[in-house]
Amino acid sequence: MASLRDIRKHISSVKSIKQITYAMKMVAAARIKRAQGAILASRPFALEMDRLIADLYRELGDEDLAGTPARMLFEERPAGGSVCLVLVTADKGLCGSFNTNLLKAAASWIRENRGKKIYVLTVGRKGRDFLRRLKGLNMEVVHELVGIFPKAGYVHAQMLSETILKLYAEQLVSNVTLIYNEFKSMVAQSIVTDQLLPLKKHILEGDSPAGSRNEDFSFEPRKDELLGALLPRHIGAQLYRTLLESQAAELAARMSAMEAASKNATEIIEDLSLKMNKTRQAMITTELSEIVSGSEALNS
Repeated sequence: MASLRDIRKHISSVKSIKQITYAMKMVAAARIKRAQGAILASRPFALEMDRLIADLYRELGDEDLAGTPARMLFEERPAGGSVCLVLVTADKGLCGSFNTNLLKAAASWIRENRGKKIYVLTVGRKGRDFLRRLKGLNMEVVHELVGIFPKAGYVHAQMLSETILKLYAEQLVSNVTLIYNEFKSMVAQSIVTDQLLPLKKHILEGDSPAGSRNEDFSFEPRKDELLGALLPRHIGAQLYRTLLESQAAELAARMSAMEAASKNATEIIEDLSLKMNKTRQAMITTELSEIVSGSEALNS
């Protein structure tokens, strides 16, 4: 049976852990509001950029874009070539299953593309360390970003965008896939496996008919040049939104995990306190029994 001193030490250590988990929960709760605000602020720009690119692409069509740099971002490439993965994870743990689910999704995607050359861009220390441990794969990490959360900025998205566009142009990868956690609510996040390039159908499908907004306007520079200038900004905006979504999802997951850890610590402290009281009562009872037995022995 554990002594009272051991139980008291155990209670003290659990109380210290509870203080840490509660403090981490409060820090995450304070940061999550700013992260939510950043997501809401970025959405109108991303939606308007989608609409503008869709309108320009409809007016131009494939024939007008033939031979221009913008065309390569829309056209489908033959399957079976090299592929690119952008994996966004956290830099730290203690956020529940946030990183575990991401790494499982990445491992599943890598298995599906095992026979191909894989180029990887990693955001977050957990994803980088996971990919470094993988052996026997035709995989190359071409870019990594660590330590940017919880202060991810547009400059980080630009760095990723430049690397992706250069890789897409030079290595002729057939597609670029994003894997990240999307923020749904304070208690829910969902794994997203999304194709960034070639540009998805929803970018080319808008609510308005082709040319309805641009037919009364003249363009300087030409429409194809304007579209070519907007596309890198669009890729950057999509990546920036991805970083913000992952950042908010990580903070929400950490807040939930630390809240659960604090509750568990409280329950453990209660159980240990009950055990300590029972042990102390047993010791008192034993001492009383010894005193009574000694007294009876003297009287006899």
